[in-house]
Amino acid sequence: MGSTEQTTPEYSAPPQQVTFDGFLFDMDGTIIDSTAAVEKHWEAIGNEIGVSHEVILQTSHGRRSIDILKILCPEKATWEYVQHMEGLLPKNYANSAIEIPGARSLLSTLISRSAPWAIVTSGSIPLVTGWLSVLELPAPEHLITAESVTNGKPDPACYRLGRERLGLAGDDKQLLVLEDAPAGIRAGKAAGCKVIGLVTSHAVEEVLAAEPDWIVRDLQSVRVVRTPEGRGVTVEISNALVVGKTA
Repeated sequence: MGSTEQTTPEYSAPPQQVTFDGFLFDMDGTIIDSTAAVEKHWEAIGNEIGVSHEVILQTSHGRRSIDILKILCPEKATWEYVQHMEGLLPKNYANSAIEIPGARSLLSTLISRSAPWAIVTSGSIPLVTGWLSVLELPAPEHLITAESVTNGKPDPACYRLGRERLGLAGDDKQLLVLEDAPAGIRAGKAAGCKVIGLVTSHAVEEVLAAEPDWIVRDLQSVRVVRTPEGRGVTVEISNALVVGKTA
């Protein structure tokens, strides 16, 4: 997206309207912010496996737990263990997660317009369904989780699968990926989607380096404006980052 020399982010790009056939949402950092819960969770897991949680947190965001465990504690890198320990996270730390501003409104509007959408996440089924239940957020018809693919983000397999599940795999279909982690942004781009990068979990420089099509602070900058006749849903992206400009 251009130079990374910017020092003070300026989120003042004029509104832009774009029409998409479907929408693929990451979960943590995009729909919810469970940073506090994840930090407590990995501290407990780190104590269990004998690895500093600081080391785990340096590489864990946006990546599957099983991929982290394969590196740090191979004997624990099983789906049985991952699903058990991730299933505990929403139960034990239910009060340590909040919604990303604008997420509930955007999802509700897409549902009301019958727009195709899915969640594509590095979390396991127990983790994702647990958080959706705790926060009373809408559950998608299609859910692509850590168990759904052989290789996790930044591999594009998960977003390609998301396209297929929505019946929008063709090159003529325009999909929007909404992501916060550089690994996920790169996965979405590699899957042939347009990508909005949220600056909710990483520094703006890290998000910028992953080269999304737009960068916003949160989902309050994304709203549905109309449903054109024929196909697709038009969204307006406002207050995006002005690349290469300082405030």
